[in-house]
Amino acid sequence: MAKKGNRVQVILECTEHKTSGMPGTSRYITTKNKKNTPERLEFKKFNATLKKVTVHKEIK
Repeated sequence: MAKKGNRVQVILECTEHKTSGMPGTSRYITTKNKKNTPERLEFKKFNATLKKVTVHKEIK
């Protein structure tokens, strides 16, 4: 049986990629503890399409 807890999967999406006009999206999947971090996550991650480090924010 699966564990039940506060950990959930979240999707991080690039904020700069939408405005660049290039096709595709840059997304990462990670987990977070909803109890400790109720606000949306924001990380700097590498975007392979733009070939630079950009800000990725939690969606959904």
